[in-house]
Amino acid sequence: MKKKKITLGLLALITTLVLAACGENEEATPNDDANTGNESQEQMDMNEGESDSMEGMDHSGINHSSSGKVSAGLQEAENSTYPVGSEAMINAQHMGGMDGATATITGAFDTTAYEVSYTPTNGGEPVNNHKWIIHEELLVEKPGDAPIETGTEVTLNADHMDSMNGATATIDSAEQTTVYMVSYTDTETGKEVTNHKWVIESELSPVK
Repeated sequence: MKKKKITLGLLALITTLVLAACGENEEATPNDDANTGNESQEQMDMNEGESDSMEGMDHSGINHSSSGKVSAGLQEAENSTYPVGSEAMINAQHMGGMDGATATITGAFDTTAYEVSYTPTNGGEPVNNHKWIIHEELLVEKPGDAPIETGTEVTLNADHMDSMNGATATIDSAEQTTVYMVSYTDTETGKEVTNHKWVIESELSPVK
């Protein structure tokens, strides 16, 4: 009887040791490290996607404010949706602090707005899909009527950004619309932006 008890005791001890060893093995598995690695990769993929979506949209050199002077021949809009002096909500991300800002309309003009890509005159990195240049701010060999065809090379006659004026650009897209000059408070810095050029009508909405 005593021998039987000793045998049972040994079996219980062996079972306990085996279970403990299994637990240690489970804790030593690299699952947590693998999950951490997957999360890091997912984050990297997200960051890469965000970077791709903003490619060519670096507007760090943009001149947010202007004197309000416009090009000769630019026609004021007679029946704009947002009259001069009225307010509208900006729904555009040309630069930080713009989207969601409440703007005061300081100018409204009927023209053609272009999205353009160009290399700055100072030899800086190419700027892709810059919004917006208007028809009256372009110099072309054969002006013709607006809109200018996509892919046409033009010379920029505007200073919205550093080293923009005089740069050779390619027309990426064109939209006949009402363009607005606006003043607003930057939602990120709190700074006042006056007479910003340009936002188009589809980038504005009524103030709620």
